[in-house]
Amino acid sequence: MKINRTGNQDVLTINEKNGVTYLTFPMLTACAGIKHGFSTRLGGVSKGIYESMNLGLSRGDEEADVLTNFHRIADALGVSCEDMVFSDQTHTTNVRIVTQADRGNGITRKKNFFDTDRLVTNVPGLVLVTFYADCVPLYFVDPVHKAIGLTHSGWRGTVGRIGAKTIETMQREYGTKPADIIAAIGPSICVDCYEVSRDVAEEFEQEFSNDEIKQILYPKENEKYQLDLWKANQLIMLDAGVKEEHISVSDICTCCNPEFLFSHRASHGRRGNLAAFLSLNA
Repeated sequence: MKINRTGNQDVLTINEKNGVTYLTFPMLTACAGIKHGFSTRLGGVSKGIYESMNLGLSRGDEEADVLTNFHRIADALGVSCEDMVFSDQTHTTNVRIVTQADRGNGITRKKNFFDTDRLVTNVPGLVLVTFYADCVPLYFVDPVHKAIGLTHSGWRGTVGRIGAKTIETMQREYGTKPADIIAAIGPSICVDCYEVSRDVAEEFEQEFSNDEIKQILYPKENEKYQLDLWKANQLIMLDAGVKEEHISVSDICTCCNPEFLFSHRASHGRRGNLAAFLSLNA
C-alpha cells in the first residue's frame, strides 16, 4: 500500500507486529519508560465500512469485533486492555486526572467520567486512550517528573488551546516544566484537505495573533479557508514553553490516506475510529 506523506519521513515510523500495523514517533520511543502508538486501519477483524482495525465501540460495529481489535493492538504495543482508560470526547477542553481508580474505564467496565477530551496521569501501567478520524492527537511526555498527557484536539479544542491547558494541568499536578516536555502532533487531517467556513475562521482570528494567522489560515476564492491544525497546535505548544526541537509534527494525513487511516471527511462519516495510546511503564 502506498502511503502519502507530506514531509520528513523520519518523524513517524510504520510498524507491524502479528499483522497489526501501527505508527510510532521516534522522539517518543527514545523516551525511557513509556509506551505509545497510533493505530491504522490494518490488522483487525471488523468488516464493511469499519474494515479492519476499528477501535470505536460507539460507531455501530460489532462489539465483539472491536474488542478483538483492542486485544490485537494491545498485544502489538505491549500493553493490556485491562489497564486502558478511555476518554469521552465531546470537543471540550475538559481534563481527567487519571488515577488507578479509572483503570479499565470504557473497556472492561462502564465509563465513570464523561465530556473529557484530555487525559493526564503519573500512574505507571495505566494506558491513556483517545480516539480519532481526522482530529489531532497530542502526546505529552514529561521524562523528568514521569508524567504524561494525551489530548484530542479538533478545531474547537485547538481554538480553545487545549494543548496549552494540558501542559498547565501537568505543571499544576506533577510539577512539569514545559521546557522538559517531549511532544508529538499525531496523524490527522492536513491543511490541503481541511477546508473550513468563515465562522470557523473568525474564531481562529479572534484567538491567534496576525502573525500566527498567516501561518495557519489560508483564504480561498470561494469564501472558504484552508486551516492548518498541525501548525496551530505547534504554535500553541511553543507559546506554552515547549522547545521547538522537542515537538514532532505528523507527516501523514488521515484524509489523504483513507485506505490506511480512518477519515471522517474522506468517508463522509461512514467509518470506524483510530486510537492513540500512551503509558508509563509499570
